[in-house]
Parts: sequence; C-alpha cells; structure tokens
Amino acid sequence: MAGSATSNQAKYCMKEKASAINIIWLSMILIATVTAAYTGRMDEVTKASFEYAKSAVTLAIGLIGPMALWLGIMKVAEAGGLMKIIARSLRPVMVRLFPDVPAEHPAMSAMIMNMAANTLGLGNAATPMGIKAMQELDKLATEKGTASNAMCLFLAINTSSVTLLPLGVITVRAAANASHPSSILLPAIFATACSTAVAIAASKFMSKKEAAKTDSPPKPIPQATEVSFQEEPELIPPGQAGRLFVWLLVTAFVGAIFYRVNQYSGEAQFSADFLNSVSNWLIPILISFFLLFGYLRGVKIYETVTEGAKEGFQTAVRIIPFMVAIFVAIGMFRASGAMEIMIHLLSPLTELIGMPAEALAMALMRPLSGSGAFGIMSEIVNNDPESFLSFLVSTMQGSTETTFYVLAVYFGSVGIKRTRHALPAALCADAAGILASVFICNLWVG
Repeated sequence: MAGSATSNQAKYCMKEKASAINIIWLSMILIATVTAAYTGRMDEVTKASFEYAKSAVTLAIGLIGPMALWLGIMKVAEAGGLMKIIARSLRPVMVRLFPDVPAEHPAMSAMIMNMAANTLGLGNAATPMGIKAMQELDKLATEKGTASNAMCLFLAINTSSVTLLPLGVITVRAAANASHPSSILLPAIFATACSTAVAIAASKFMSKKEAAKTDSPPKPIPQATEVSFQEEPELIPPGQAGRLFVWLLVTAFVGAIFYRVNQYSGEAQFSADFLNSVSNWLIPILISFFLLFGYLRGVKIYETVTEGAKEGFQTAVRIIPFMVAIFVAIGMFRASGAMEIMIHLLSPLTELIGMPAEALAMALMRPLSGSGAFGIMSEIVNNDPESFLSFLVSTMQGSTETTFYVLAVYFGSVGIKRTRHALPAALCADAAGILASVFICNLWVG
C-alpha cells in the first residue's frame, strides 16, 4: 500500500507543469538577448541587468521602513480588536470570495485592510498590509511553497487595482492645468470594476479547472496549520483624564479641518495644491486613527508597534531574490528594444479597437513597471492635458496595477515558488482593465 501511495504521488508530481511565471520570466530574458543581437543593444542589455538588479535591492531595502511602520500599526489594530470588527462587518462578502479562510482569521481582516488601502489609493500603506495578509494565508496553506486558491484570488484582486480615488493621477492632471482633472474618476471606477470582476471570475474558473485535472484527493489541513488565535493581550484602557485628552485632540483636529477648508474655499475645487493636501492627509489620519483606537482599547501602543515592526525587517530581506529576478527580466526586455518592436507589431490591431499607438506603450508597461508607466502617463499628460490620449492613459493608470511587482513582493514574502494560476488570472484582469478603459473613454469622450 505504501509503495502504491508513493507511486501515485510520484505520478502526480510528474504531472505538475511549470508555473506561468517561469515561462514568462525565461521568455523575457531570451527574447531580450535575441532582440539585442539584432538591434545592436547588447551593451545596453548588459548594463540593464546590473542596474535593475541593484535597483531591486535598493527598493527592497527602502521598503524596510514602511513595512516596519505599517506592520507595527496593524499589530496595534489587531491587538485592539479592530481587525475582527472590520472582518465581521464584511464577513458575508469575504466568506463567499474566500471559503477556505475562516471568517475571523487574521488573514481575513488583513486582506480587507489591504483592499481598503488600495481603494483609497494609499499604495505605500497597502503593500505592508498585503504582505501581512499573505503571511497569514501561508499559515493556512496545505503545501508550503505553493500558492493556495485564496492566495491566487487575493493577488488577482490586488492586481486588478480596486481604486475609487486615483488621487495621484488626478494630481498630475491638475498640475498640467487640465480643465477637468477629476474627469477620469468615473471612467477609472468603471474600468477597475470590470478588471476586478474578471480577476475574480478568472481565478475561480482556473482553480476549478486545476482541481478537475488533479487525480489525487485534496490534502487535509494539518493540525499545526489550523486556525489558532493568539492569546488576547492584556488591555488596560486609559482613565478619564486620558480619554479627555484624546477627545480634546480630536476636537482640535476637526477644527483644523474646517480652518483648512475655509482657506481653500476661494480656490479652484480641484487645484493641484488642494489634491496634494487631500492625499497627504490620508496617511497621517489612518496612522492616528489606528493608534488612538488601540490606546482607547487599552493596548500598550509603543511595545506593540515595535513588536510588529520586527516582521518588516525579516520580510524585506526575504523578498530581495524575487524582486531581483523580476526587475532584471523587465530591464533587459526594455533595454533590448523588444518593447518598441512589440508596440510596432501590435499597433495596427489596437487602432481597430480605438486605442492610439502611443497608448499601447502604456498598456504594455503598466504590468511590468509602475514607475515606468507613471512616467509615460505624466509625459503624455504634460504634453497635451486636454487630448483623448491623455484622458485614456490617465484612466489606464488609475485602474490597473503593476502585476509583476505585486507578484514578486507578495509571493516572495512567504517564499512561494509555484504560483499556479495567480499570474494568468492577474494578466486577464490587466487586459480587462485596459480594454474597459479604451471602451469607456471612447464612449465618454465620443
């Protein structure tokens, strides 16, 4: 019997195909090398391989601070019970989306916080929260190093960029003196809604398809990975004087809001300065809210923040190899000229659906490089803020996400090497977001 079980397991392992990320990553490297041989850019490709590897490490080190800060703050929110409150309020929806995750597991609340941060356009805050969610989901995984269905779905939703307030894009348009900088708001919401719907549908469909192909029964969840909540921390709520001090500060802050609004009352509603102020206020307000909530609930704020911050250092080191691999492939692909050739070949097809050739560069760059896509968008908007092309690339930027970066950081944080259907589902969401942007922008402007 044991021999038969071993034989079946060996057959099952032989049936496993290489993950999509392996094929795409290798293809980008090889295509870049071959293209560079024809374009004479081998020197640029060589330099890019070193420069992008260095950039990946620099970026990972730069993430240590934000990760330490936000994981510490999330620890305060978790200790005070805020995460459970939020998870309970959205339980009906989340349980349907993630049936494999217990309703009150820390992973559920961490995913909700990540999605909320993405919705508000708080990218710096969303990344540490997403990493925290992946780490909690990894505790429920039955096979370490392999993405679970919940991980794949969460990453697909994350890369679909559920954004209601693309403040960064609106700010760029306002700074370029666009007459209606916020006009992309509704088109971007429509596009990101389509992208998210496709992300969920594709991930669910692919997970069922994989399950149907698997001959072996699903592995039971080991006892060690069953849900086990940590001991409730000792909570010592502040006295009357402490609560009074907090409410005085809250009252003073509300007064400051009215004071600042009064200052802007005579200016244009969507001036660049006003929008920058709105986006700049969101992060401090979130930090203060989480900390005040924990303080009023009796959490030891400083000790809890520093304890949670320790995870940030370990996580940042863990993701470096994954980021280096992705960044080098992207850098070589861009430096070789393969991107320009692809745009030239695909432009006749994209023009048939109403996408200008110049926007194709944005569509191809967005899943690969967030900074590169933002640079393309900013340049187009600054050159002609009132054009259809400017409107379209702004909508694309506000309704799509940097898929390969998110995949490298999130999966790298828990050592996932077999990504299963996560990348195909995320790329389907990217394609849906781009096509929806083209459709709604043509309809909106036309």
